[in-house]
Amino acid sequence: MLNIDLKGKRAFIAGIGDDQGYGWAIAKALAEAGAELLIGTWTPLMKIFEMSLQKGKFDESRRLSDGSLMEFAKIYSLDAAFDTKEDVPEEIRENKRYKDANGYTVKEVVDAIEKDFGSIDIFVHSLANGPEVHKPLLETSRKGYLAAVSTSSYSFISLLAHLGPIMNPGASTISLTFMASERAFPGYGGGMSSSKAALESDTRTLAWEAGRKWGIRVNTISAGPLRSRAAKAIGFIDTLIRYSAANAPLADNLKAMDIGYTAAFLLSPLASGITGTTLYVDKGLHVMGVAIDSQSLAT
Repeated sequence: MLNIDLKGKRAFIAGIGDDQGYGWAIAKALAEAGAELLIGTWTPLMKIFEMSLQKGKFDESRRLSDGSLMEFAKIYSLDAAFDTKEDVPEEIRENKRYKDANGYTVKEVVDAIEKDFGSIDIFVHSLANGPEVHKPLLETSRKGYLAAVSTSSYSFISLLAHLGPIMNPGASTISLTFMASERAFPGYGGGMSSSKAALESDTRTLAWEAGRKWGIRVNTISAGPLRSRAAKAIGFIDTLIRYSAANAPLADNLKAMDIGYTAAFLLSPLASGITGTTLYVDKGLHVMGVAIDSQSLAT
């Protein structure tokens, strides 16, 4: 039997704040394969996440196939919108959700990982944020657009640039994208579609640069719709799920672990020849040129 074996590998997953999203599913798949897990949680969610973890609210979803619970070697407070502590504006530092937090910028978190563990083998970028996602692109402010690009795509560049020197030979990284990078999705605004397009373009360029500089493989997964907490904030995720079920080649709904298992493969030595790729995990929706449930196709 061909198994994914990540025993002895250490993974850093940036962007886990609950047990619903793709980041959690990827962490669980990596844990099933034997990897040690470090995670980065958005600073404003850090206390809530840790408290929920301690109270056992995630215990059922933490359960692995052998009956044990998925464990995190360490949880780091992370706001990937800031590279260094000097970049953090005064109003953010004094905000009640940040005031008691320390060391949450990209450089500080990577420095802490190096101090605590020395090196990593896997980096997963599972974070995005668009403060004006509900606004059409024509109504998006410059500030909102740049904030979306900063957090959702540039953060991948910054984290990889800082993590690269402490990633072991044969290391790999993935990010998460969405088909709005190449197709129009009304309602997915605020610069988020632009951010995903940038992320996919950066994946190709970083595959070359990080590959030649550190021997790191760089890929991204274009994921189909999932009713996660983050997706629900967009406001039309249920519509997208229904649309996918009606029009994708595979009619069953996408599950978070579909992404988790694919990520574990891409991050493992089994995928050692794959880099610079956008891999679609969306029940085949991306291949469709027409919506088969459209009234215009009715006879």
